[in-house]
Parts: sequence; structure tokens; C-alpha cells
Amino acid sequence: MATKAPNTTTEQNVGEIFSRSEQFIEKYQKQIIIGVSAVILLVVAIIGIRHAYLIPKEREAENAMFKGEDYFAQNQYKLALEGDSVSYIGFEAIIDQYGFTKSANLAKAYAGICYYKLGNLDNALKYLKDFDANDRMISPAITGLIGDCYVNQGKVEQGIDYFNKAASKADNELLSPVFLKKAGLAYESLKDYKKAIDIYAQIKDKYPNSLEGSSIDKYIDRAQSLMK
Repeated sequence: MATKAPNTTTEQNVGEIFSRSEQFIEKYQKQIIIGVSAVILLVVAIIGIRHAYLIPKEREAENAMFKGEDYFAQNQYKLALEGDSVSYIGFEAIIDQYGFTKSANLAKAYAGICYYKLGNLDNALKYLKDFDANDRMISPAITGLIGDCYVNQGKVEQGIDYFNKAASKADNELLSPVFLKKAGLAYESLKDYKKAIDIYAQIKDKYPNSLEGSSIDKYIDRAQSLMK
């Protein structure tokens, strides 16, 4: 078998590339070292900030939340929001003072619910929309509450949009049929019975074993009778 001759041209090209790389490194060695050092310093600084500032702040925020959650559980929404002027600063102050923490984010959800319960829908929407979560329980519940706020403001179509978003986010038998039913009832309030029936049919098809699914036929029948 004939021995394949080495590809001299390829070897020369590779050698030239390595040579140019070495020349580049030699020429810009100082700048490269400065750049790498800057990246290392930045990483060290971020780690330092996290351990010296963010973690202690997170713990402070968690401790501050306990009393607020207690007031919230007792339906003392004003105290939960504003504090008690003794040992608890309130959800709003937690949001302001600990803005980058997980607790401050959770405080936005609490504050939004408190304002909703107190009938201040504008502030409820402000805090509920600022809350950020991607789970399949709390996040859909907050999205659904935004829908309730809009419906109570008379902005029913916007409320329906949020009910549908909440049902989609949850994608489970516990919450999704609840929000779909809210959307159906909202459509009925607009006298859009066809869309209401379509929503109720989703509950019947996808969540027949849910609490809402067990009684959805009567809502379908009612909407059908109102269409006539």
C-alpha cells in the first residue's frame, strides 16, 4: 500500500496560525493579563458582595417577614402592610429596604393581596404585577388575583385574559379549573355565552374530576339556555 504523503501545505498553514497566535500574545501580553485580572477581580468582588451584604440582608428580610405573615394570617392587613410602630416595619418597608432579596419579592405578593382585601385595587395591581415567580402554584394564584382586580374595576376582558393566563400557568387540576370557571363567569357577565360555554367545555374535557368539573354541566346548560 502506498504511503500517503504528508500535507505540507496544511502543516505550513497550521504552523503559521500558531506563529501568529504567539506573536499576538507577545504583543498584547500586558493587555491580556490586565483583562484576565479584571475578570478575576470582578468575580471576587461579586462573591464578596454576596457574602458580606446580600446573604445578611436576606436573613434580615426573612426575620422581618415573620411578624407580617402573622398579621396577614390574622386578617390584619393594614398592620401587615404598614407595620405596628413597635417591632415590625411592614411589607412595604421590607420591599423598600430589602429590594433585591427573595423576601422582598414575596412581600410584594403579600402587599398586593393586602391591598386587594382592603379594596385598594390600584395598589393591589401595582404590587401583584411586580411579584416575580415561575412556580405552578403561587405564581398562577397571583396572576388570577390580578384578573380579579381588573374584573372588580369593570375591566372584565382584561380580567379574563389574566384568568386564562393563570389557568395555563398552573396547568393542574387544583387551580386551572378554578380560573377557567372565573373566565367563564366573566364571559357570562358580558353576555358572551358562546365563549362561556367554550371555557366550561374545557373544564369538562380536561378536568372532569375536579371540584369545578363535577358541577360544570349546570353552567353549560345555563349558558346554552341564555343563548336562545
